[in-house]
Amino acid sequence: MEAIAALQASAFGAWARGSAYAYPLANLIHLLGLLLLVGGVGVLDIRLAGLWRNLPVAALSRALTPLAIAGLVLMLPSGFTMFAADAKTLAASPLFLWKLALIGLAVINAVAFRLAWGKRLDRWGHAVPPGARAMAIASLSLWLVVGALGRLIAYA
Repeated sequence: MEAIAALQASAFGAWARGSAYAYPLANLIHLLGLLLLVGGVGVLDIRLAGLWRNLPVAALSRALTPLAIAGLVLMLPSGFTMFAADAKTLAASPLFLWKLALIGLAVINAVAFRLAWGKRLDRWGHAVPPGARAMAIASLSLWLVVGALGRLIAYA
């Protein structure tokens, strides 16, 4: 907790908390990142789950995965900025801790999916293997819950 208190008390934490632009801009960038992440991952996961079977999985993956990664990359510094503004409160928030844990699970799921299935996407026609389908449904569910928890933190 000392490191968290130090971050909040740091010049960066004071800037994130006190600037008229820092926190709102970080929040907007975080939201943009969420849109890119869930938009990219969500469409691909929905396809893998069984909808839009005429859309080729490999082509969707090539188009949407970079958007999802860009979204995650945007969310990291913007999320850190918002965290620094109120680190002690957030570190004690069960919703925030759940959000972090589920982000970890979602990233592990994404990496595991790529390792297990990434080289086979172009071989899939209309059918997706049940294991890949299950991982896609888990991915979509995890990212939607992460987004919901992020929005709910302000109200807890």
